[in-house]
Amino acid sequence: MQDWVIDDDTLSVERKSILPGEGFFVPDSVEEAKEEAEAEATLTGADVAVVADPDADGLACTALVREAYGEGALIDAGPHDLEDALERVADYSEPGARIFVCDLCPDTYDEVGEALETLVEQAGAVRWFDHHQWTDTVADAVRDAGVDLVVGDSEEECTADVAARAIDYDFPAYLVELAAVTRDHDLWIRDDPRSDDLADFSYWAEPEEYIEAVAEHGADLPEEIEEFLAEMRVEKEALIEKAVARADIEEIGPWTVGVTYGRCSQNEVAEALRQQGTDAAVIVKPSGSASIRGTDNFERAHEVARQVNGGGHPKAAGCKPSIYDDMLDYAHHWTTRGAATKQVILEAFWNLEWDEAEAEGDAEAEADDDTAAGTDE
Repeated sequence: MQDWVIDDDTLSVERKSILPGEGFFVPDSVEEAKEEAEAEATLTGADVAVVADPDADGLACTALVREAYGEGALIDAGPHDLEDALERVADYSEPGARIFVCDLCPDTYDEVGEALETLVEQAGAVRWFDHHQWTDTVADAVRDAGVDLVVGDSEEECTADVAARAIDYDFPAYLVELAAVTRDHDLWIRDDPRSDDLADFSYWAEPEEYIEAVAEHGADLPEEIEEFLAEMRVEKEALIEKAVARADIEEIGPWTVGVTYGRCSQNEVAEALRQQGTDAAVIVKPSGSASIRGTDNFERAHEVARQVNGGGHPKAAGCKPSIYDDMLDYAHHWTTRGAATKQVILEAFWNLEWDEAEAEGDAEAEADDDTAAGTDE
């Protein structure tokens, strides 16, 4: 296959909205070999290591660890490759090293248990900071393995907040503020405009570039980074518009659910759908995964995600249904704009229990509104 076929720089916004990024087309075996070599180079000789989600929250945690301990080799990981990351830290970090796991939550202990127990045996200490929705079973098992697990209230704290209070260190005010501004975006509060800058920069920059910037400047990014963000946001906004335009609205019991497809910034798309009156939003991505966003009227996003190979928070969760057996399934996914994935996730909404009286009350209120509107005419 020629490189230009998957080159993002040659794709129109329309096609880029429909297709996954270049990294999707790199075989896992190639990517794993590359990650293994990078992990060995990064961790060899490391006395402090951090396994973190490479978003603004996880990277802020890494910056805090480095501030407190003077070092911290970063291994970035998501929920689905957390076990591999733990194994690599066990394989390559120094015996007796201090290990931190940040902004990650396993769905079951079996997913990480063996790797975690091996790591605990050889590490000096393993601390885990998070703010996702943990089940008591998983949390108890992780603690029983010898891990110092601190989980914050997902409605009040981001993981950077948890790290800032759990690490015994007098952090400078600008890094405490960094955690607060990170929380503003991670919990979708959005009172501080700097939080969108942090989220976007963490997405477009390499992890080390992001950590270096916030470690020096905190939440007040320098002018050259602001100029970079302004340039990148032109395409970002175009991709958001594509996703919002192709959204469908579904009535599921007492909830109005917006569902769409596209490579886009899922939080902004969810906000646009909320303004159209939805209680929840499902954004299916070209890679096959999906983001589920809630509102004050729907705080069960994590319950939906757990039914389809995912998890997260009451108002923000992610998943990737296990429905892709070969490349033909992905081709169908792209050409139908995620039809099968949408169906599986919407079925998960239907599987939730709800108050039938509430649903009937909503229907009666809607009928009354329609009748009143007809009378007015």
